[in-house]
Amino acid sequence: MGHVRFRSAVAPLRRGPFPVPAARPGRASRAVAEIVRDLRPTDPLHCIRPSVLTETAGRFVEAFPGTVLYAVKCNPEPAVLRALHAGGVRHFDCASPAEVRLVRQLFADAEIHYMHPVKAPTAIREAWSRHGVRDFSLDSAEEIEKILAETDGARDLGLFVRLALPKGGAVYDLSGKFGAQPDEAARLLRRARAAAARVGICFHVGSQCLDPLSYDRAIRLAAEVSRDAGVELDVLDVGGGFPVSYPDVTPPPLNDFVAAIGAAFSAAGFGPSTSLWCEPGRALVAPGVSVVVQVLKRRGQELFVNDGVYGSLSDAGVPGFRFPARLIRAEEGAPAPDSAFAFYGPTCDSADFMKGPFMLPDDVGPGDWIEIGQLGAYGGCLRTAFNGFDQARLVEVEDVPLLATPGYSSNARRVA
Repeated sequence: MGHVRFRSAVAPLRRGPFPVPAARPGRASRAVAEIVRDLRPTDPLHCIRPSVLTETAGRFVEAFPGTVLYAVKCNPEPAVLRALHAGGVRHFDCASPAEVRLVRQLFADAEIHYMHPVKAPTAIREAWSRHGVRDFSLDSAEEIEKILAETDGARDLGLFVRLALPKGGAVYDLSGKFGAQPDEAARLLRRARAAAARVGICFHVGSQCLDPLSYDRAIRLAAEVSRDAGVELDVLDVGGGFPVSYPDVTPPPLNDFVAAIGAAFSAAGFGPSTSLWCEPGRALVAPGVSVVVQVLKRRGQELFVNDGVYGSLSDAGVPGFRFPARLIRAEEGAPAPDSAFAFYGPTCDSADFMKGPFMLPDDVGPGDWIEIGQLGAYGGCLRTAFNGFDQARLVEVEDVPLLATPGYSSNARRVA
């Protein structure tokens, strides 16, 4: 009889086996270009900017008039989570047993909220009995009964009804998979109120939402559902969706979103006992990580590089996200004028293509390295082992982001 074996799909990011050269005296970490020229990496190099992550988290926590839950799925790298924790994030939105375990291992005092609306019974029981999770989201009668059964009818639960929203204008529309329609959401609220210590409504306007008024419309709908149910909410969770900058996108500043949410929350008539939550992911981590790739071949304006859509650059594939990029050479020199390039990744699949355009000096060629920014959101966690290209390394660096987002700043050192 064979043995059952478990295997993770992707090897974790590694800090070795190569030694990372020490920072210069008086500095906690080094600049990306310095490290690349010393290491000459032949695998993708993930560059984490702890000071950027910590400051970004601190500014968001300070600006938002409620509780900030970090959406762990966006980037579960422990170094990222520690930097966000240092910035004041104490609440974490988890969507799987593995994420719950990770957060609990890192932070014994963290508040963990299981905000996936469809969970395995064993996942609910583990989260509740072993890791102290009390908050769960749901969007069906079956799910609420499952939660109650797996928590032995506990009376200290928080139950959050995921409300379906009409299709919106976010870059990633999230209206199709989860959410109860308003009539059903009202029924679920009444059932939750009868069974739980606190109840709430949660929703998601879509990832990379560029319209602050999207939150206004969703909050007003949540208020209507609450009134129809005859249930006063303990929590209104406005979800994630807060945007960041990309080369072709400059979103409204964070304060515009905060103002729209605050105004809608006040106008909707929620009582003084209703708390406001949010679940940012991209907005907290996108600027804090970049990836360095190496050029393997040039064919006209197409560069073959050692990472791609099956690795850290999934969003640069079919979704068509553009990312800031800069050239790093083994030796410094005067740069050529910029030109537009497309990338092919390292796999044998022709779909491993990133149209870009990526703006780089026109004389870029094999052996050069390219740093690609704004990859803290989903750049590491969507990697696969396809074709065996699953090797990557991780270092902590001091550079500022390659691209600034309105409403944020950084005290990280700007290094050429």
